[in-house]
Amino acid sequence: MSKREQPIIVGLDIGTTKVVAIAGRKNEFGKLEILGIGKSESQGVSHGVVMNIEQCIRSIEQAIEKCLASNPQLEIKEVYVGIAGQHIKSLQTRGDRVRTRVEEEINKDDIELLVRDQYKTYIPAGDQIIDIVPQEFTVDNTPSVVDPIGMSGVKIGANFHIITGDRNAIRNIKRCVDRAHLNTRDLVLQPLASAAAVMNEEDLEAGVAIVDIGGGTTDMAVFYDGILKHTAVIPYAGVNITNDIRGGLGVLRAQAEQMKVQFGMALADEANANAYITIPGLRGLPPKEISVKNLANIIQARMHEILDYVVYHLKQIDLDKRLYGGIILTGGGAQLKHLIQLTEYVTGMGARIGYPNEHLAGSHTDALMNPMYSTCIGLILRGYHDFENGRLRFVGEGGNIIHLSKEEVKEAMAIVQQEQQVEINEEEEEKVRNKNVKRTENFKKLFDGLKGKFMKFFEEVEDEEIN
Repeated sequence: MSKREQPIIVGLDIGTTKVVAIAGRKNEFGKLEILGIGKSESQGVSHGVVMNIEQCIRSIEQAIEKCLASNPQLEIKEVYVGIAGQHIKSLQTRGDRVRTRVEEEINKDDIELLVRDQYKTYIPAGDQIIDIVPQEFTVDNTPSVVDPIGMSGVKIGANFHIITGDRNAIRNIKRCVDRAHLNTRDLVLQPLASAAAVMNEEDLEAGVAIVDIGGGTTDMAVFYDGILKHTAVIPYAGVNITNDIRGGLGVLRAQAEQMKVQFGMALADEANANAYITIPGLRGLPPKEISVKNLANIIQARMHEILDYVVYHLKQIDLDKRLYGGIILTGGGAQLKHLIQLTEYVTGMGARIGYPNEHLAGSHTDALMNPMYSTCIGLILRGYHDFENGRLRFVGEGGNIIHLSKEEVKEAMAIVQQEQQVEINEEEEEKVRNKNVKRTENFKKLFDGLKGKFMKFFEEVEDEEIN
């Protein structure tokens, strides 16, 4: 598939501390090319839950505006949105279905019907199903089938991991996106999006725990034997560390955040006991000196608590000793110094920082070499998963678009004129009128998927000529 035919997917990460919008499109090598990026300070969101609709809308609009400013050719209409928060829960279910057309091989429709049946699963009142992830299939008496498509069988079944969230919290997120004049293409659990961005096939096979340390929550996804085994949302993250510093050292919130980012570390033993940070006093009071060692002790205490939760969840599913790929730390909180050493000490497993560059084209790796962008890159990958499985509209049919450059418009016009001239030379005028109804295959391929914006290109060209 050519570069022009690939859709443009936009990921929107609405976090507690930041809102990030990234637009991307796959190139001919299957790698993501980033077309635009925008980031704004998040307002009105606490621990992944919208607390103030108007402030959240403004934050989304600012991120989208900055994304469009980074590439004026972009036009963003729909987004994939990440979701997290303390209201997120998960459960395991089992589903089976007896096929009616047993003489035919198992196809995608059979799998989709099986998944659709799981939406009838009982969940507590007020909750809503966000995602249903098949774990492993059975076909008749054959267990542990990874991909049953193409097999023969009468009865098909699977174990499912169902992710749910509070209906009103989900509606509030969607309402904010709608009022920012965007369509929500899908809601995706943030740890699953982050996992898609930082994992490769080796990680999936070895077994890993993705720990996404954000501003309001720490999100967790565990993979083992190539399948998703567990998801969890831990209600402590970067904001809690900042509040601990603020209360423990008696400083302002902005000062606490700046000290955390600039001087913070997760291992107090590595801090210099003789180093001090001087901050200005309030309203004529003398400056205050803060010990770097004390700062590190406060940060380590909260990070230790978060990692204790990680170990607790791993023990719940009996995988605390069997993840050979260890722990992949991502999210903005993963940038704390010496966090890898603390993680290895608390969990007893290997750890590394997960950067969202596994699937990016080489020219973008430096600009996005930051774990805070993992969720957004993963949302784009989720969009491409939908597109490749036939669940996403084609570019030009109401989705995001990027206007062609002048050179591409001239190229398109030249091809059209060339084909018209060939037709006139070969046939008389009556036959030409008939042939205009059916263009040649090259003409169709050139403009396939661009019907909705084709007239815009000509309008823009004409405007430029008039001016």
